[in-house]
Amino acid sequence: QPTANSQQPTANSQQPTANSQQPTANSQQPDACAAPGFSADALKERARTLTALLRQAAPEAISDGQIDIRRLQQLLKPDQPDPPAAQEHYELGWAGKAAARREIQQTTSDTLLPDAGNPPQAPHMLIEGENLQVLRILQKSYYGKVKMIYIDPPYNTGNDSFVYPDDYSETLAEYQRRTGDKNEAGFLNRQSLWKKNTKENGHYHSAWLSMMYPRLYLARNLLRDDGVIFISIDDNEAANLKLLCDEIFGEENFVAQFIWERAYSPKNDARYVSNSHDYVFMYARSLNCFSIGRLERTEEANARYSNPDNDPQGVWKPSDMSVKTYNATNDYPIVLPSGRIIEPPTSRCWSLSEKAFSERLADNRIWFGADGNSVPQIKRFLSELKFEGMAPTSIFFYKDVGHSQEGTKEVVSLFDGKGSFDGPKPVRLIRRLIRLSNLHPDSIVLDFFAGSGTTMQAVMELNLEDGGNRQCICVQIPEKLEENSEAYQAGYRSIADITRARIAKVIEKLKKEQPEKTAGLACAQFTLSPSHFRQWRTDVKEDQLHGQLEIFRQSEKTSPQTGHAQTAMLSELLLKMGLGALGVQAIAKSETVAGLTVHRVLLNDNRELWLCFEPYQSALKDEIAKARPAQVVLLNSCFTGEKADEQLANLQLELQGLGIALTVI
Repeated sequence: QPTANSQQPTANSQQPTANSQQPTANSQQPDACAAPGFSADALKERARTLTALLRQAAPEAISDGQIDIRRLQQLLKPDQPDPPAAQEHYELGWAGKAAARREIQQTTSDTLLPDAGNPPQAPHMLIEGENLQVLRILQKSYYGKVKMIYIDPPYNTGNDSFVYPDDYSETLAEYQRRTGDKNEAGFLNRQSLWKKNTKENGHYHSAWLSMMYPRLYLARNLLRDDGVIFISIDDNEAANLKLLCDEIFGEENFVAQFIWERAYSPKNDARYVSNSHDYVFMYARSLNCFSIGRLERTEEANARYSNPDNDPQGVWKPSDMSVKTYNATNDYPIVLPSGRIIEPPTSRCWSLSEKAFSERLADNRIWFGADGNSVPQIKRFLSELKFEGMAPTSIFFYKDVGHSQEGTKEVVSLFDGKGSFDGPKPVRLIRRLIRLSNLHPDSIVLDFFAGSGTTMQAVMELNLEDGGNRQCICVQIPEKLEENSEAYQAGYRSIADITRARIAKVIEKLKKEQPEKTAGLACAQFTLSPSHFRQWRTDVKEDQLHGQLEIFRQSEKTSPQTGHAQTAMLSELLLKMGLGALGVQAIAKSETVAGLTVHRVLLNDNRELWLCFEPYQSALKDEIAKARPAQVVLLNSCFTGEKADEQLANLQLELQGLGIALTVI
C-alpha cells in the first residue's frame, strides 16, 4: 500500500477517474478478469491491482493504461546510468507509430465510382467510403489544391468507434481485406472494421493516434501553400492532437486553439464540472504564405469609437500613451492644457518621443480629456485602422457562431422535425472557420469526416451570398446505424445515408428559396470502389507471365458497353491522370465521332483530351487529325481483329507526326 513516503498524486498528476480501476475491495472480485464460465485469471488480477496502485503512487509510470517498466525502473533506481544522449529526443511516441507511418506510404488501385444518377455537371462531391483510402485516391488530382480542410473526427470518449488495426504487424493485404469488408447489404462490416475504443483498451490513446496520423499526413499533402486545416476535438485528445499536429504540420505553422462555447446552458447534474466547450485547432500549411480572414466589424465594436471634440477626421477612441518598455529618451514631462505637469507612470515611459508628441499635438491627435486635465491619450481613428475588419479572438461564443443545440435544430428542421444525427455542428461555426481561412471565390474545401454534411451546406450558402464558385468535397464512411436509433427508425441505414439526405434537402431548400441563383447547384455522388482495370502483378512466377500478358489484351475488367460503364472508367482515368473527379464538369457532352462515342475533356491550356472506349475505326484517325486534341486515350481492347497490332502501330506513328500524344491502356 502507498505509505507516507510514497509519491502522492499532485494537482498535476493523473488523478484516478470514474473509469480508473481503484484498488478497493470491489477490484478484488474474482469475476473482474474472468471470462464467463471460467475461474479468475490471477495474473491479470494482480496486474490490474498493481496498475491501480501505481496510478496513485507513481502516475508517471503508467502509459496508455499499462505499466511502463522502463519508467518504473528509473523511479526505483534513480542512480542508474542515463541512456546515451543520442537515444533521447523530444517526440510524441505511441504503440504502433511505426505502423502508422507505413500506412502513409501505402498506395491503392481503388477508384471513385460515380453514381448513375449524377447530374451532367456538379460543383460539389460526396464520396461514400473509408476516408484513408479516399485520401490516397485524391492525392494525384488534388495535391496542393485544397484551400481549407475541416474535420470533426471521433473524440475518443471511450464510447465512439473508428477504424484502427488491432494488430500492428498485419500485412497490407490483410488491412485492405479488413477495410474493404462489406456485408450482404453493402455496409461495412462493423465487427471487423469498426472497433469501440474503450478506456480499458491497453492502447486506448495509441489506437486513436494511429488512426489520425496517416489521415492528417495525407490531408496536409492536399493543402495549398496558403491552405489551412481546422480540427474539432474535446479534452479527451486535445493534448495529444496538439503534439500530433505539431509533428505533421510543424509547430511553427500553429495558428490557434480556439475555444468553442458549445453548450447553451450548464448541466447541474455534472459530477464535477459542467463542460461547456470544445476546441478547434487551426494549422496553416505554411504560415508565411497564409493571410487570415478578418471578421466584419460589428456595431458593438464601432460603438467604442466616438467624436466628442468634433474632429473632422471622424470617430476615434483613446489609447494609452505609456508603455512598459522603458526608454530614457521617452521619459519627459508634459504640460497639460490645464497647466498641470505630469510624468509617465512609475517604471514606464511615453510611447512617443518628444518630437513625435509635438507633431501629434499640432495635428490634434492627442486627447487630454474634456476638461484638459487628464493623462494624455493617443486618438486612434476608425478610418485609419491598419486592417479592414476585426482580428478574430481565440474564443468562439455561441451568440456569434451557434451552439450544439442550434446544430441539432438545423438538422431537425431539414428532416421534418426528426433528429436524425447526433451532435452536428452549427452552420454558423463552419461559416466562421470559412471566414478565417480566407477562401477565394474558386477555392476547394474538403471535409473527410463529413458527418451530417454541415460543411457542404455552409459552402453552398456562402456561394449563393457572394456569387462564388467554391467546390466542396465531403467524405463519409457508411458506418451502420444502430437499429434502435431514431435515424434507423426513420429509414436510414448508415451515416452516409444521412449525409446524402441532408445535402439533397439543402439543395432542394436553396433552389426553392433562390431559384434564379441555383440552376447549377448540384452534388455529384461517388462510392469507393475497386478499379475498373486489371492491375499488373509483379509476384507471378516466370512461367505465368505469358498468361498474364494474355489477360492484359483487355485491361478493363468489364466491357464498356453502357453509358454508365464508360462514365465510370472516364472518372477513374481523370482521377489517375491528375485531372480530378470534379474535372467531369469540364467535359462537353460526349459526341459521336466516326460512329464512335468520344469523351472530350477541356484541359488548362484550352486544348482537348479525347477518350474512346469502343472498337477502333480508321475514320476516327482522320477526325483526330482535324481536331488536333492534345492527347488521345484508347483501350488496348479497342483494336481488334488480325490487323489490330498494325492498326495501333500506324495510329501511333501518324499521331506522333502531328504532335498528338497517344495513351493506350
